[in-house]
Amino acid sequence: MDYKNPNALVTTDWLVANKDDPNISIVDASFYLPFAKRNPKNEFLNCHIPNAVFFDINEIADQRTELPHMLPSPKLFSEHMGKLGISNKHHVICYDSTGGPMAAMRVWWTFRVFGHDCVSVLTGGLPKWQNEGLITTKLPTDCSEETFTAKYKAYLVKNIREITNNIETQKYQVVDARSASRFYGKEPEPRKGLRGGHIPDAINLPFENLFNITDFMTMRKADEILAIINEAGIDPQKPIISSCGSGVTAAPLVMALYLLGYSDVAIYDGSWTEWASRPDTPIEI
Repeated sequence: MDYKNPNALVTTDWLVANKDDPNISIVDASFYLPFAKRNPKNEFLNCHIPNAVFFDINEIADQRTELPHMLPSPKLFSEHMGKLGISNKHHVICYDSTGGPMAAMRVWWTFRVFGHDCVSVLTGGLPKWQNEGLITTKLPTDCSEETFTAKYKAYLVKNIREITNNIETQKYQVVDARSASRFYGKEPEPRKGLRGGHIPDAINLPFENLFNITDFMTMRKADEILAIINEAGIDPQKPIISSCGSGVTAAPLVMALYLLGYSDVAIYDGSWTEWASRPDTPIEI
């Protein structure tokens, strides 16, 4: 069984051959939770793939809310992309520095939300790139400002009202990508003040299950992904909403299903941070 949308991933060999193409825009999407005490922007300044620009998911976000890295408006996204030298004509390649490309896949999904489907993720990310002895740099990328016009695809994003309604309608399968211990409220949430448990009737599929853990967190083969999804009790033929802690690790499931040919899987942007911080939302354990 082959991927139906294989172009969503590119290899290090492919990027080596194409990194100097003026129609390619390379994006470092690295992100860490606060408890990691790591600064991805500083790390980018010290080491990145040549020609890459830094996509800060906390800056390129809705600053009007206290929820972390919520999607910006189409106007704000367009402005930021233009400043990064990205136009609608560019093929965007996303990577991150963890090897497990959750943030890169979040940015991949973000581009798709804003109507840009010519976007891929570098399989294995920066760790695989470095392991292969490929060149990195500290030099800033000199990019001229471009024009980017966002076209918002609302069907790829769900909000708290839609999740609440879905508890009654059961139109969507809500899949939670957090660990089983967090899903069942047995492990404290990394963000303070959040209740434990999960959205009623949600299905648990920890995002790590979709990756080859010992191979730079590369995505599993198509038949393996399908088996994992089926084993979790998910029907890929039915509508799906992916959720997680804050909308980042929800993206690997969206990517996995996209690779299998299912291109309309949505993410609940507020995810557990929004749901569990409110006193009026129902929770199961």
